Amino acid sequence: MSLTDDFHNKRKSIHIGLIPDGNRRYAIEKGKPPFYGHVEGAQRVEDFLGWCKEHQEIKMVSIFALSTENLNRAPEEVKVLWKVYKDELCKLVDKARADNIKVRVVGNDGLWKPDVKEVAKELVESTKSYSRYILNLMLAYGSKFEIKQAVKATIKKPILKLDKALYVREPLDLVIRTGKQHRLSNFMLYQASYAEIYFSDTMWPDFTKEEFKSIMDWYFDQQRKFGK
Repeated sequence: MSLTDDFHNKRKSIHIGLIPDGNRRYAIEKGKPPFYGHVEGAQRVEDFLGWCKEHQEIKMVSIFALSTENLNRAPEEVKVLWKVYKDELCKLVDKARADNIKVRVVGNDGLWKPDVKEVAKELVESTKSYSRYILNLMLAYGSKFEIKQAVKATIKKPILKLDKALYVREPLDLVIRTGKQHRLSNFMLYQASYAEIYFSDTMWPDFTKEEFKSIMDWYFDQQRKFGK
């Protein structure tokens, strides 16, 4: 049995993918500039990680923090985004230590700002021995790019399997997307092949612990057949 098959078959080893959408629309509704929504959204991510800790069956969380397409936004907004991510990565150094969380920061690191790359490297290195659960932060990430890079790696090393060359090898069990949008937007397309997908109408900064619990209850009610 492969690593991915083993991960899939363990009911108590859930891998959640999160697309926290709606930060900008939340800010607009509040009559605030976009950065307000991003700051509020970052706080909700912190809350979300705490909620996940309360579910022993959740062993991995992958968060779509920043897509490559997001970098095409107005320079002022992108500058704020990088600052938010750097601040959050700095906070995670202590939080991950306290909660025993292993953090992996993945994506096209050639697009990362140097100071962000430095903090990400420190965070990954300092948490590599932790084991409560694994947190994958997708930064300047796009699934098509990830798959292309994996294909290139398998061409160089034919014995290497494609799924082992991905940024994240483990398959997703549940994908949650907030913000009223019903699409995956280039998020972990390979890993989400058999995932349950839940689309929430809630803007990410308004997402609550109660809704998360409701989604988890919904997930456990699903009959997962993996194409059989």
